[in-house]
Amino acid sequence: MPSPILPISNHPSSASAATMLLKAEIDPDPSTTLLISSQFDTEKAIPIKPLLPRASSYNSTSNINNSTAFINYQQRRRRTASDSSLALLADESPRQSISREVGHAAAETFLITRLSLKLLRYLGVGYRWITRFLALGCYALLLMPGFIQVGYYYFFSRQVRRSIIYGEQPRNRLDLYLPKDSQGPKPVVAFITGGAWIIGYKAWGSLLGQQLSERDIIVACIDYRNFPQGTISDMVKDASQGISFVCNNIAEYGGDPNRIYLMGQSAGAHIAACSLVEQAIKEAGEGDSVSWSVSQINAYFGLSGGYNLFNLIDHFHNRGLYRSIFLSIMEGEDSMRRFSPEVLVQDSNIKHAVSLLPPIILFHGTGDYSIPSDASKNFADTLQRLGGKAESVLYEGKTHTDLFLQDPMRGGRDEMFEDLVAIVHAGDEDALARDAVAPPRRRLVPEFMLKLARSVSPF
Repeated sequence: MPSPILPISNHPSSASAATMLLKAEIDPDPSTTLLISSQFDTEKAIPIKPLLPRASSYNSTSNINNSTAFINYQQRRRRTASDSSLALLADESPRQSISREVGHAAAETFLITRLSLKLLRYLGVGYRWITRFLALGCYALLLMPGFIQVGYYYFFSRQVRRSIIYGEQPRNRLDLYLPKDSQGPKPVVAFITGGAWIIGYKAWGSLLGQQLSERDIIVACIDYRNFPQGTISDMVKDASQGISFVCNNIAEYGGDPNRIYLMGQSAGAHIAACSLVEQAIKEAGEGDSVSWSVSQINAYFGLSGGYNLFNLIDHFHNRGLYRSIFLSIMEGEDSMRRFSPEVLVQDSNIKHAVSLLPPIILFHGTGDYSIPSDASKNFADTLQRLGGKAESVLYEGKTHTDLFLQDPMRGGRDEMFEDLVAIVHAGDEDALARDAVAPPRRRLVPEFMLKLARSVSPF
């Protein structure tokens, strides 16, 4: 049941020491850099080489005459890859599709592992990281019966369209979960998964995608670059491109372009909120070209998200996401305001942008110790005070992973899931009638294993 929204309270920002951005020597390619926050003296900067080479621009001003044909070819190839991705998936046999997907996942795993090892070599591995990693292994092992069943669905179900290309970056892919009933346009949820800005991956949304598609809702799980592949601006850019693809192309997959909802979980909720507010600011200005509009989003659902980085940085540091790493992800202390939606919307210069935002519903568990539920309450209160349409829906005693994993794997009736579906199907009497008689969802994991997983969860 929705909990009353408490008055917003101002939390004093803890004064942090002057921070500088240092470079760490990692890779011989000088085309990019990894930015690592530190409180060292500014005169002791350490030169570094980039962590990951950035792609060269196709619009280089040099050698234009020699490269025009190649540029045109690349542009045609990219358009063809995006437009024909569904056709290619349809033509592939299940074995070919799985082989291609496994190969892609293996390449991504190798890349992330290599980057992580390089990152840890320079930052060191703290006690909290080791304990969190061990806890994560135990947590995953206890939920393995559910993960195996969801993984089988993800790779073998014909209702899943995996790795549809939406942009030029290697992680610019999304998965579509389609209902079995293909008659009539379906409502759509564009979902940005969580992962502490470091381990996010589109397949993490497969359980939500499966269960929503069973209720006649299309789900698009959008992948994005993680740190250290990219920093927060890269993540927001990727998410915005993915949302644009959904808004402009979902009709080709049976979706209703007039019923698109945006949703994010944990770090994904933060990234999605940043994308939404940034888009509203662009539209409130003059002359900004946009490929999608906030008016195309019927509502935004934030699940266990954080929206004011100033209030969270010390909390994350105490839980093992150290200040130096967090500031590197967020591109330094000076950028924290830009990527704190709760702070950004209070700027008097962008007041008009708040009125453009769609209804915002923020789900959160009161037992969440990864991101406290005050994060959602305060953001909703702030938007309401500024004239926006927002509310926070709190679930008593639920933790960070209860709402997204344990409760869905428990089967039966899931309160948060039912609240979400009721909003998406609002105004559709036939859909609401089907929801009322929908069979209870089956259990994926025994109860004692779910309780043990909850007790060892590092999140």
